[in-house]
Amino acid sequence: MPTFRRVIAFALIAIAASVLYVDAPRVAVVHATPGSRATLENPDAACAACHQTIYDKYRQTGMARGSGVAMDGLIAGGFHHAPSGVDYRVFERDGAAWMSYSRPAKAAPDTARGALEGERRVEFYVGSGHRGRTYLFNESGRWYELPINYYTRRAAWDMAPAFDNVTAMPAPLPVDPNCLHCHATDVQASLQDARNHYAAAPFRQGGIGCSACHGDPTRHLADKGHGPIVNPGKLPVAERDSACIQCHLEGDAVVYRPGRSLAQFRPGDKLSDIAVYFVRASEPGDGRRATSQYEALLRSACKRASGDKLTCTTCHDPHSAPSAAERVSYFRARCLACHTESAMATHHSEQQDCATCHMPTRKTVDISHEQVTDHDIEARPASQGGLQLATLGANDMSKLVAVGGFEAGDRETGLAYAQLAGHGDRAAARTALGLLSKLPARAPAGVDVAVRLGYLEQISGDAGKAAASYKSALETDPWEPTALANLAVLDAGSGRVPEAINLLQRLVDADPSRTAAGLNLAFIECSLDRREKAAALLERLRRSNPDDPQLRRFADTGEYAGQRCLLNPQLPKK
Repeated sequence: MPTFRRVIAFALIAIAASVLYVDAPRVAVVHATPGSRATLENPDAACAACHQTIYDKYRQTGMARGSGVAMDGLIAGGFHHAPSGVDYRVFERDGAAWMSYSRPAKAAPDTARGALEGERRVEFYVGSGHRGRTYLFNESGRWYELPINYYTRRAAWDMAPAFDNVTAMPAPLPVDPNCLHCHATDVQASLQDARNHYAAAPFRQGGIGCSACHGDPTRHLADKGHGPIVNPGKLPVAERDSACIQCHLEGDAVVYRPGRSLAQFRPGDKLSDIAVYFVRASEPGDGRRATSQYEALLRSACKRASGDKLTCTTCHDPHSAPSAAERVSYFRARCLACHTESAMATHHSEQQDCATCHMPTRKTVDISHEQVTDHDIEARPASQGGLQLATLGANDMSKLVAVGGFEAGDRETGLAYAQLAGHGDRAAARTALGLLSKLPARAPAGVDVAVRLGYLEQISGDAGKAAASYKSALETDPWEPTALANLAVLDAGSGRVPEAINLLQRLVDADPSRTAAGLNLAFIECSLDRREKAAALLERLRRSNPDDPQLRRFADTGEYAGQRCLLNPQLPKK
């Protein structure tokens, strides 16, 4: 599932704190949410009246089946995750889809891994099932993704990527509209207080519908097929390619233009007007990194030789996919349409599948979106070769370039380097700070600049400048989670405890899954001898993230981030 907006996780010990960028907080929910079964619209049925054959074929593609109502795509099953001792099960009950999790007390004798039991009603699925599938659930209008995935090739349920070796049940990902954009249609804007908070369902149509590539069909339908409709193949090159790469371009960093988001993309737009994608100038090679298809295609000899003539639809029919029996001949014909030399007709006649040699299937080495077929088309692909990490210097690994020659100024480039800095790249942090410091902290540079600049200033030790940057961001977006979290750290460290409490309370109220912020707030409340309030907050956090080790330890022993505050001072200290 694409990259989400990053937020801060931090350890707050009343006065002192450390701060770093990590993945967004993830949430698992204990109690079921009652309600009627979810439903979705199918506006594409109106297209079938004139395009029945295309409609029928497209409905069988992975794109069309990219998401939907959970019960319509339920894959029942379960597994035992040994490192955490948790048993997961996905099942149907009373016409609804559920996920349960459990761990008996005897499997977790230590305090950090106590007994665990709960279940969650899931409403929607994401993933066509070609490679895998997971499910989404709703908690008071906040939508989350389960921490488990179904993997089709293995025909088995297992942990989501990066969770293989966790020793506690991880909290699942908040559902971001930018990520849903590539799995669903008519994705709704999230409410201001949290990116995973929606007024109703997060999307209205399952899968990638006709409008995702052809735009709003209202006038076309009103004029009985004679009104305007977008045909991506007739658009200028940049707009044509954008119809595909809105979902098939990932990169190492993505920076949105001020006020824009991927969910706002409409056919006919240029993707570069909405977002700029960056990759490392020296990318470790051998094709195993899960690069996006378009990013890899740009490096291919085919694209370099053909230029703008070659696009995604040169080889792929966007309305249908060949059957397993047709696949080899279908794509071989696409290759021979360009490689017309007579020798090509008999080239390795014993092996008709060109992709076997020139576009091999790769097992990816990162946890990003899987690129199964290597689109970096090579005459002689290296089996293990390519540029190895050991040969790259720190400067090579930190240098970023914009994909496809997209225009990138100091703002976009600085924010891209800041994203690398969030992963601990100190060289990127220095570059980002130099670029972003040139920009105004306020509009038109945007909230993103103020937040990233505040983070860079904070890790550089300039608390005063960092606080000013965070305050600037909050003037425009009072719910910005990174600014709220890190400004709270600075306020608490400067003795402005009431201000820190207000910021943390706002963050937790917006999304109770923000466990780190909630723990910080609970520790402050406990330290101020407001133990009942602290205990109630911990219970609220536990409902969202019941297996968090720090939460368990704090609740059971009073220990948090190296200090102690007993919630019940009558209990013996452990």
